[in-house]
Amino acid sequence: MSQNVSINYESIDEDNSMNTSPAYAATLLRLALGSMYLAHGLLKLLVFTPEGTAGFFSSLGLPGFFGPVTMALEIAGGTALILGVYARYVAAALIPVLLGAVILVHGANGWGFGNKGGGWEYPVFLIAASVVQFLLGDGRYALKSQETKSATV
Repeated sequence: MSQNVSINYESIDEDNSMNTSPAYAATLLRLALGSMYLAHGLLKLLVFTPEGTAGFFSSLGLPGFFGPVTMALEIAGGTALILGVYARYVAAALIPVLLGAVILVHGANGWGFGNKGGGWEYPVFLIAASVVQFLLGDGRYALKSQETKSATV
């Protein structure tokens, strides 16, 4: 009689010993990235307002509706990361938002984020952190993960 057992291969070394540090590191990164994205989306919603965000995007030469779309992506993506809902893929999907911030807003302001208008240092760091999240995976305590595979024992 066979029985289905879920095995998270990411947390088992080749010698079958448990190695939890990378999984917990991925969880900590996921929570930090999720908090950052959620905070930025809520800033656009509650402080700048959807109308103000649309106006800012329009001032960049983009269609105004990109502002509220970006805001919604940050809120939904941040929430998904915090909860661990396909976090690996959510982190990768949010990279274009950060690339847009670098190319359209912060890139011309120099490296330091403390520069007038904010430089590209912070968004590029967040791109690197999002890539690392994608490479590490969802980590522990993820609600929905593609990393758990079924094995018949």
